[in-house]
Amino acid sequence: MDNETIKYDCFRGCVVREDEQTGEANCTYRAGCCKLSSRNYLKGSDDGSCPDIYEVRFKNTRKAFFRNESGQNIKIGDMVIVEATTGHDLGIVTLEGAIVLRQLKCRGIDPENTEFKKIYRKARQNDIDKWQMAIAREQETMIKARRIAAELGLEMKIGDVEFQGDGTKAIFYYIADGRVDFRQLIKVFAEEFRIRIEMKQIGARQEAGLIGGLGVCGRELCCANYITSFQSISTGAARCQDLSLNPQKLAGQCGKLKCCLNYEVANYLDAQSRIPKVTEPLEFEDGQAFLRKTDILREIMYFSYDRSSDAQLFPLDAAEVREIIKMNRNGIRPESLKTEPEPHIPEFITAVGDDSITRFDTPKRKKNRGKSDRNRGNKSERGKSESAARPERPERQDRPERGESQDRGDRGERPERQDRGDRQDRGDRPNRRREGRGKPKDPKV
Repeated sequence: MDNETIKYDCFRGCVVREDEQTGEANCTYRAGCCKLSSRNYLKGSDDGSCPDIYEVRFKNTRKAFFRNESGQNIKIGDMVIVEATTGHDLGIVTLEGAIVLRQLKCRGIDPENTEFKKIYRKARQNDIDKWQMAIAREQETMIKARRIAAELGLEMKIGDVEFQGDGTKAIFYYIADGRVDFRQLIKVFAEEFRIRIEMKQIGARQEAGLIGGLGVCGRELCCANYITSFQSISTGAARCQDLSLNPQKLAGQCGKLKCCLNYEVANYLDAQSRIPKVTEPLEFEDGQAFLRKTDILREIMYFSYDRSSDAQLFPLDAAEVREIIKMNRNGIRPESLKTEPEPHIPEFITAVGDDSITRFDTPKRKKNRGKSDRNRGNKSERGKSESAARPERPERQDRPERGESQDRGDRGERPERQDRGDRQDRGDRPNRRREGRGKPKDPKV
């Protein structure tokens, strides 16, 4: 299969392959692209609690539960035709079995007293072709809808457009701060696109979930991964965690405060309930101790004798600080802050680097340039001392100039060097290599 004929539709969680011979589109389920997907940890353990109820997914984060009344054997990954308000829609089955009952309880849906819409049948080839034709119109329709809304002067932003499987209806997702009058807009949309119009207002966080993406933590956005109900987030969540009130760091991709600011608020509030509030410096016999900083999660407070310096800090446990405050109220001053025992602080041990991918590589040998330079210096000094202790050689006979030829036999003998016994110190003995060079050679006849 050529890669050009494969299309990954991450908005609906499927892969589309076009047959080169027939031109038909074959769609298969791709779980990795589905937003708000739920892990089926009860796969293969069907207890018969929800035999005919399935979770069907549509575009982005829109999904619903349907009852199978077609009599067909439906499984996860099947394209099915389901009941809609007007006409029919096409979706992908993503959950079945016992896990569906857990999802219904999470959403507060009672399966016995709720009337579910129906699954008509599995999708045929002509249904998938019509569905793909409707999907191809979504981008162009969204661009025209934005232009029309701007011409009408409406203060709104159209974030996404989703066509129904039969192509007779479209859902327009928009963001607006206030109330918007859609009467004129819907008339223009109906005349322009010749379809049924449904306007659905969403928030900035829901828009980020529809689009998806990666956060600063490197993971998928929480609004696109698992969050379905959004809670209000205030700057108080950042204050109680001693975070910097920098809007660029606290804001997410939606422009609002990050949802993860609320994750650890309960732990911080619980730890702060056991930390005393210090409004005045602690009184000791050797002076006053001022609070400089507080480690909330470890419940340790750091004091200093200098009001404006952190050069020398003394840690105290929060319970011990509470006792000192009671003693000061009763007029009792402890001896000194320096004599207080240090609290037990758990050490953080990291394993970063233990599993490095280069731990099996042969380390490169570093050239010790300083040592080599030192050896060179020693050799040069040693050579100077040897040359000083060595007697001068007698002058050799004049050699013929270059170009003049002289027989080897006419050369005179080299004068012998002085006897080695003249050298008294052992350290003055030259190298063997130099001694070998200095041996007299027998004259050649």
